[in-house]
Amino acid sequence: MALRVTFVAAARSSPLLAERFDDDRPLDQAGWDEVLRAAGDLLPLAASELRYCSPTPRSRATGDAIGFAPLVQLALRECDMGRWRGLTLGEAMAREPAAVDAWLADPRTAPHGGESLLAFITRVGGWLDTRPGGDGDRIVAVAEPSVIRAALVYALKAPPATYWNLDVRPLSTTTVTGCAGRWNLRFEGAPA
Repeated sequence: MALRVTFVAAARSSPLLAERFDDDRPLDQAGWDEVLRAAGDLLPLAASELRYCSPTPRSRATGDAIGFAPLVQLALRECDMGRWRGLTLGEAMAREPAAVDAWLADPRTAPHGGESLLAFITRVGGWLDTRPGGDGDRIVAVAEPSVIRAALVYALKAPPATYWNLDVRPLSTTTVTGCAGRWNLRFEGAPA
């Protein structure tokens, strides 16, 4: 039973260097403008049988603005960053440089008191593996870029360190096809 799951990265809520761990801020004006510009291209995804989103305000707003009317999925929440919640990476590094280095080097550690990278990837992968649907069904999920990166690492059975090498841009789409435990990354685009 092959499913098609398309992830849509939420629009931005701040400039890249101001991104914060577990950021609950709503879309800023630039984010709203991006959604409005991209809505026409993303609207066909609203025909998906199932439409989901991360619980963050910007994921919900992105999905609603495009016309998805998505169902919030707690399993698609960002990594629990414990005491680093609300900090930028630079702020966490200034406060706890050894802890940040350990967190970046070992996917099993959670020096911030929250969730390890490995636990985060496993949680998101568990959500992916338990999607209902029939053969050929289409699913769309608006999520934070970090969630999409975790889903890709899981789907590709890549080493957890691969997470740090994936770049997911706001409002980009990424599709995986397959079923529980057997996913493929699908690249689509117009022929040259």
